[in-house]
Amino acid sequence: QVQLVESGGGLVQAGGSLRLSCAASGRTFSNYGMGWFRQAPGKEREFVAAINWSGGSTYYADSVKGRFTISRDNAKNTVYLQMNSLKPEDTAVYYCAADMTGWGMIPMRYNYWGQGTQVTVSS
Repeated sequence: QVQLVESGGGLVQAGGSLRLSCAASGRTFSNYGMGWFRQAPGKEREFVAAINWSGGSTYYADSVKGRFTISRDNAKNTVYLQMNSLKPEDTAVYYCAADMTGWGMIPMRYNYWGQGTQVTVSS
């Protein structure tokens, strides 16, 4: 079992920044890929960013490329999402997830999910 706890969400003005954290426990963190997803009201959950087990490879949704950065610290069992130049359309609940077999953009491949953290960007 893997437990994931997100933090760092909040209310920010457009153009501002936030850094989300996701603390993992339960199994060897460095063995699995991690992803960030988000879900806005009335919309399906969508992929935001993913990172492989070592942190050496990352992948981003086109909508956040150049603004968001995913990273991980395996010594701290934590994955981060640095969000800059935030836009009102970034408003959503953000979830981190763990993939035991690899990493990628498909939600169904992820085995464990956090409870989510709300990000609200005002215009």
